Amino acid sequence: MGLLPLLFRDPGAFVILVGLLLYSVIFHEVAHGVVAYWFGDRTARDAGRLTLNPVVHIDPMGTMMLFLVGFGWANPVPVNFYNLKNYRAGLVCVALAGCLTNIIIATIALFLLQFYGNYPFLAQILLIVARINIILGAFNLIPIPPLDGSKILMGFLPADMQMQLARFERYGFIILIVLLFTRMLDPVIYFMMGLILRVISFIIGVGA
Repeated sequence: MGLLPLLFRDPGAFVILVGLLLYSVIFHEVAHGVVAYWFGDRTARDAGRLTLNPVVHIDPMGTMMLFLVGFGWANPVPVNFYNLKNYRAGLVCVALAGCLTNIIIATIALFLLQFYGNYPFLAQILLIVARINIILGAFNLIPIPPLDGSKILMGFLPADMQMQLARFERYGFIILIVLLFTRMLDPVIYFMMGLILRVISFIIGVGA
C-alpha cells in the first residue's frame, strides 16, 4: 500500500513516515560505502556519497515507488570491488552492510515498541519502520544479481563461478520484476523475513 492515502488522512504522520523510510534506504546505501572505504575503496567517498544528505541519494523512480507502493530505493552507492584490500572478505562485508543496517533499524524500532506500544500513533510508526526495514533486509539478501545477496554468495564462490553469476547482473532487474509480479519470490522473502525476526527476537529477548 502506498503512502499517498496517508498524506490526506494525516499529513503530519505522512511527513514523519516518509522521512523515516527514506532514511532507511539511505542508511542502507551509505553503509555499503562506509564499509567499502574501511576496506580501501574510496569511490563512494570521492563521489560525495558518504553523507546523509538525501539530495545526493534520491533516485526518482525509487522515490516515486515509495509514495505509490510504500517500498522504494535510493541511488546505489558506487563501489569498486577491485579496490578492496581483501577482495573476498571485503565483497561479503560491503554487500552485507546494507542488510545489517536495515536489521539494526528494525531491531531498534521493535525494541522501542516494547516501551511505547500503548501510544497508538508512535506504535504504528515503529511497526511500519520495522516492517519496511525487515522487508528491505530480507529482499536484498536474495542471491539474485544485482541484489546484495548475490555479492555475498560471490564471496564464497571460485573465480569462474563468480564471473558466471556476474554475467546475469545485466538481466537481473528484469528477472526480479518477473519473479515479483508472479509472486514466485514470496516464499523466499517470507522465509528470510522469518529468519530476521528470529534474530531480532533473540537480540531483544521477546518471543518470535
